[in-house]
Amino acid sequence: MAHVKKRSDMDLDGAFLIEGLPGVGLVGKIATDHLIETFDMELYGTCHCEGLARIGIYHEDQRELEPPVRIYADEESGFAALQSDVPVDAQAVSEFSGCMTGWVESAGLTPIYLSGLPAKRDGKPAIYGVGTAGGVAMLEETDIPLPSENGVVSGPTGALLNRAVETGLDSVGLVVESDPKFPDPEAARVLIEDGICKLTGIDVDISELVERAEEIREQKERLAKRMEEAKEEESSQAQPLRMYQ
Repeated sequence: MAHVKKRSDMDLDGAFLIEGLPGVGLVGKIATDHLIETFDMELYGTCHCEGLARIGIYHEDQRELEPPVRIYADEESGFAALQSDVPVDAQAVSEFSGCMTGWVESAGLTPIYLSGLPAKRDGKPAIYGVGTAGGVAMLEETDIPLPSENGVVSGPTGALLNRAVETGLDSVGLVVESDPKFPDPEAARVLIEDGICKLTGIDVDISELVERAEEIREQKERLAKRMEEAKEEESSQAQPLRMYQ
């Protein structure tokens, strides 16, 4: 049965959930991974929803296996983060979005969904915000720009936004111009600094993200390649986690 298995007794009511599913430029994943590290977030729970790869993740110097999609949280900052090591199966985004939205509603969270817009740019990536229900009013209290053209958010993040529309959930979608071919730490920085910080009123140190931009790009290129080649595995095998990151 689809569910979120709690590992912590933290009260997340009123917290912001930052969604970090892999997508264009890996902007959501890079931003979310940075927030988890910056606030030293604790593992809150693991996701067991239809559409998620049935694989076991192991980490360096740790014995315990974990599922590929996990939720981390920090009560003091009021942040929770959805971290994923693998893409969500495109054929099962509806089941996944229903599973996650049900949990978000029951936990009393306000989700901030992150998406990259493939674009060639010369300067700073442009960002804009859209929302559902009370998320629209949240955006109106900031200077995050309106969309400059018609658009659509697809994939798992699009399914989550669609479910938010359907259920009347307060949510925000942040869209940033991103490199269509390679991981884009600069776009992730803009998501945090000009999007998440303005929405939540919480300052986030992005100095390490800037200083390690090239290193992060190289690390995340492996996941980008994995997404392009995503297909059903023919046999069971163990692989280094770097194949997914």
